[in-house]
Amino acid sequence: MDRISLKGIQVFGYHGVLAAEKELGQNFNVTVHLLGDFSSAAMGDNLEEAINYAEVHQLVCDSLKNEKFNLIEKMAGTLCEVLLRETTAESVEVMVEKIHPPIPGFKGQAAVTLIRNRQWFLSLDQG
Repeated sequence: MDRISLKGIQVFGYHGVLAAEKELGQNFNVTVHLLGDFSSAAMGDNLEEAINYAEVHQLVCDSLKNEKFNLIEKMAGTLCEVLLRETTAESVEVMVEKIHPPIPGFKGQAAVTLIRNRQWFLSLDQG
């Protein structure tokens, strides 16, 4: 299976559980991997046969700017749904990192990674 990756998509948003996160906002890093058969694009060298990663970047940015989330798990799940709806990828892997989580004394990042496939996406309509 082939893979297209966008690493380090930076988005500012008003997401989080705490009131301060929702009021002040914060930066998030997003990494997406789209998996599928991209042999037509590899052989034909034609953008119409490829997943346009500029469009993927815009989908991620728009999704996180237009919605509000308490949890980064929900952010990642929404991005999985959007990417499977708007691209031809067979599966996606989305990692959302909260760059400065509000944890006293913690200097690292908090991250969630979700992996979803087209079968999962199609099951959403049945639920």
